[in-house]
Amino acid sequence: MPSPPPAPALKEIFDAARFQMVAEALTALDPKFDAPWFLRLSLAGLDDLTLMQRLRRMTESLHATLPPDYGKALRRLKQLAPRIDKAFVTLVLPDYVGLYGHGDFEASMAALKFFTRFGSSEFAVREFLKRDLPRTLAVMEGWSRDGDEHVRRLACEGCRPRLPWSFQLGALIADPAPVVPILENLKADPSLYVRKSVANHLNDITKNHPDWVLDRLGDWPLENPPTAWIARQALRTLIKKGHPRALQLIGATGKPEVLVHGLSLQPATLQLGDRFTLTFELTSQAARTQRLVVDYAVHYVKKSGEASPKVFKWKELTLDPGATVSLSRTQTIRDFTTRVHHAGRHAVEILINGERLAGTAFVLER
Repeated sequence: MPSPPPAPALKEIFDAARFQMVAEALTALDPKFDAPWFLRLSLAGLDDLTLMQRLRRMTESLHATLPPDYGKALRRLKQLAPRIDKAFVTLVLPDYVGLYGHGDFEASMAALKFFTRFGSSEFAVREFLKRDLPRTLAVMEGWSRDGDEHVRRLACEGCRPRLPWSFQLGALIADPAPVVPILENLKADPSLYVRKSVANHLNDITKNHPDWVLDRLGDWPLENPPTAWIARQALRTLIKKGHPRALQLIGATGKPEVLVHGLSLQPATLQLGDRFTLTFELTSQAARTQRLVVDYAVHYVKKSGEASPKVFKWKELTLDPGATVSLSRTQTIRDFTTRVHHAGRHAVEILINGERLAGTAFVLER
């Protein structure tokens, strides 16, 4: 059977047809819009541009063809927003604000709040945080009390110190205290969309200030299920490392007294697209009931031949004295934009409360 055709590259979100669609939408809003000039600017050398370069190309082409008055340009972009059929493409709209809106802070903040409902303004708002942290955080604190979950998420996600796909906010890496009002407002948010952002924000902070995060979470109402969920997700990196205070905070019992046996990984030889099944049994060797966090680590072979571990969450369980539990997990080996697999022997380790208690391996052939 022939293999399926490869999926289109992510950058093809901004293909020629997408630029044409935007040109047509703007022409419908304003028949005087210079669509030919917009397309000429946009499509020159498009094939050689990455995803984010294509996004920026659209932003710059809009700036060259929209009214030079910033307020008028914003009004036109707000009219355009609901006509764009792909959420990721709407990132162009706040990108415009992040590039060209620093001369009108109030209008730009209002525009970012408006545009975030269509995709997200999390990247663009960082341009304002970089220039005036206190003033921008004051606006974002107000956003954290908004009735719209997209706006509340923006308040938290936009000021993450280590937001992926964006530059780091060094001032907040050094001192996370200025974001406390935002995190406090969202610590029991009813929206999972918002809670994920709060957890990711706190997880970012644990990279530099683990005790700061643990102290703050220790004062939060962890009997509240939404807050408890945030805490578990926020501490995931520390839990994977077996951090004693993090394990204690989520109710785990510290050093595990268990025996891992019957560890099996099948099949032992894989090709890209195959999946393996990892199974083992866990037997308590303690005289007390234990609360255990079970994870596993795959040591992915890099292009250089060296290996880099990635820890995967498995489950949390309660194990009574002398009890045995059987565990099984299946994982598919496939490439992602963030991870490309290479041939070689990949070690796999079982982690219980952060401790590596057993290991096996599979061989990837390419």
